[in-house]
Amino acid sequence: MTISAAISAPTLASPTVQRTALPTTLANTMQPAAERSHGIEVQWARHQDDVRAAQRLRFDVFAGEMGARLSTPLAGHDVDLFDNFCEHLLVREQATGQVIGTYRVLTPAQAKRVGSFYSDTEFDLTRLRSMRARMVELGRSCVHPDHRHGGVIMALWGALAEFMVRNQLDSMIGCASIPMLHNGVVSGDVAASIWRQVQATHLAPIDFHVRPRLPLPIEQLDSTLDVEPPALIKGYLRLGAKVLGAPAWDPDFNTADLPMLMRIADLPARYRKHFLGA
Repeated sequence: MTISAAISAPTLASPTVQRTALPTTLANTMQPAAERSHGIEVQWARHQDDVRAAQRLRFDVFAGEMGARLSTPLAGHDVDLFDNFCEHLLVREQATGQVIGTYRVLTPAQAKRVGSFYSDTEFDLTRLRSMRARMVELGRSCVHPDHRHGGVIMALWGALAEFMVRNQLDSMIGCASIPMLHNGVVSGDVAASIWRQVQATHLAPIDFHVRPRLPLPIEQLDSTLDVEPPALIKGYLRLGAKVLGAPAWDPDFNTADLPMLMRIADLPARYRKHFLGA
């Protein structure tokens, strides 16, 4: 979900990649954007080259670093069918222009056009159906390994928070990934142990629970390890996010994915002031 700037998200200009335009009511609320701090610039992708840069970073992190097996039509890029329907948020290094952080955002209108959220492929989201009209999906979040400090992720989160308020959207969902590779061994024990921790402290009310389509076999794993959740998941929890149920196993990405929900109304006061000035 697995992130303050104004919003700009024009239709991609590409003869090979067609992208459905945003509804007028949403597109009219978007303005050009750039936030500069700590030598970085936050912006929304405006053309295909921007999206390709994000997809290259995603490939480097997911395939090169995490060992994901990606089915992609473009070598060296992480590309899937949802990309053409998403808004892509980028953080660039000012000195070089290199994309060093990214999220993609699937709005309710675009989710209808593509047929589902990505999360629908991993979880049965039936209990969230009443929220879909004002709920966006965050996905494919990653930061370049040389820039994994608070500034990049806070800049991304600030832009996302303003996007939500500007467009009168109130909830964010996504699959927060826990790598299966731990100390050189592929195992679900770490994910099982993290699930045990967050289940006790940050589980959503039962009305919001979802079911994994390919569950991680928790009962066959050691869930007693003394491990901390990945930094991104800890960040979500500090922002008031809730876990919606047990993790799904994603064999292609070599991860266990926790379904998470963040609502603007649940932002703690200090983060609301930081991101929204309210």
